[in-house]
Amino acid sequence: MIGMKQQVFNPYLPSWEYIPDGEPYVFGDRVYVYGSHDSFGAPIFCVKDYVCWSAPVTDLSDWRYEGVIYRKNQDPSNKLGIRCLYAPDVTQGPDGRYYLYYAFDFMGEMGVAVCDTPAGKYEFYGHVHFKDGHVWGKKSGEPFPFDPGILVDDDKRVYLYSGFATKVPAVASRGRNLTNEGGVVLELEQDMVTIKSGPELLFPTKGKNGAFQDHAFFEASSIRKVDGKYCFVYSSEHNHDLCYAMADSPKGPFTYGGVLVDIGDLYLNGNEDEIHASNYLGNTHGGMLQIEDQWYIFYHRQTNRSSYARQACAEKLERRSDGGFQQAEITSCGLNQGALKGIGTYEARIACNLWSITGTGRYDGKSPKQKLKDHPYFTQSGKDRENNGDQYIANMKNGSVAGFKYFEMGEVNQIGITIQGNAKGTMQVSDKSDFENICAEIEVSNREKEMHTYKGALNIPRGKRALFFRFQGKGTVDFHFFELMKD
Repeated sequence: MIGMKQQVFNPYLPSWEYIPDGEPYVFGDRVYVYGSHDSFGAPIFCVKDYVCWSAPVTDLSDWRYEGVIYRKNQDPSNKLGIRCLYAPDVTQGPDGRYYLYYAFDFMGEMGVAVCDTPAGKYEFYGHVHFKDGHVWGKKSGEPFPFDPGILVDDDKRVYLYSGFATKVPAVASRGRNLTNEGGVVLELEQDMVTIKSGPELLFPTKGKNGAFQDHAFFEASSIRKVDGKYCFVYSSEHNHDLCYAMADSPKGPFTYGGVLVDIGDLYLNGNEDEIHASNYLGNTHGGMLQIEDQWYIFYHRQTNRSSYARQACAEKLERRSDGGFQQAEITSCGLNQGALKGIGTYEARIACNLWSITGTGRYDGKSPKQKLKDHPYFTQSGKDRENNGDQYIANMKNGSVAGFKYFEMGEVNQIGITIQGNAKGTMQVSDKSDFENICAEIEVSNREKEMHTYKGALNIPRGKRALFFRFQGKGTVDFHFFELMKD
């Protein structure tokens, strides 16, 4: 049974850690999360070596840093470490060892590393290849190797899923014109690296025959078994959601199931307007995890008005009556066993909703920092670091909103906010996103470099509540903390 030593928030790792593309697995009595490794302020994706984090199955608040498990330059094709390591996946092979699958950015090559333990030092094992020794992706016309999803089935047969929807220029993949028709499956030999059959196209991209309408395959292949069926998780043509499809066989046919999570809560309550998403958009990638009877979806959020500083989040999944999954709402409480305590001090960085007076936007478009210069965003002071994180919400101008879900409110009657910035106005607090019910109004008058706490009376109904903060006034607020109090 899960019992928390402390509360856990989204993002669930420390504020200084940027782990996107998280794939969670239970090995023994611990949950291990494998992902890419971004760097705050980096100009591209996934510039750092692979690391691993783990937590006891019984306490998803107690995450432990396992260290570097695989370096970029361990692969003979990347001795100089120039190529970046993209979204990995890990499985335990028939021999009991742990196999890590990865792709080098857009090189069009799938590597495999192996280790005797889930979070030890992985060693290069080989490149996925055909029986004649030819490495997959070395010939023009072959499907582009990308975003591996690996499954060792109950009968010990091994399946590798992969795919990318966007055509990659041949210059990026060393002059090879690889195809991008969609998601494919390959069966591997028991050696975990030799192709036994395939690749076979399972998930055509948008506009192709057999594509899932309105949520066609884009990238982020992930595979799990759910009640004896095969559940394929992927990012769709929209690129800010994780969807799933189900099949009775590992090679399909797969039937579209729905959206598991969207980082802007689109498709919930019928909202499909990207400008009015509940948070800023970009890609996401992740996998599913089951602990006892509870399923979770792991994903990542965007920060710093950039596609290259992404953080690990997770939400509980609820089942439908037909055995499928409902779309999860993005929250601040994620892996926590219920709502957060309605008293105490909280970092603003755990906001799950964030928008400007004009709405939100995409970080994966052209010049996002310029285009979204008047928008609030998650950031940190200083450069990339491995400790002393100080992440906060920057640049809240008139009409900007930061939302937090959920808190179990009791007799709390005071609220405080800690801010920086040159600002004069009012921070309104509501339990409704439309601010129909104003629960507090805190007057602020602050100079640029000051870190100051302002307090006010809070009148909020008891029970499970959201908290939304809206700045009304002149200047700019950098929002660091808030405190719920009882006098």
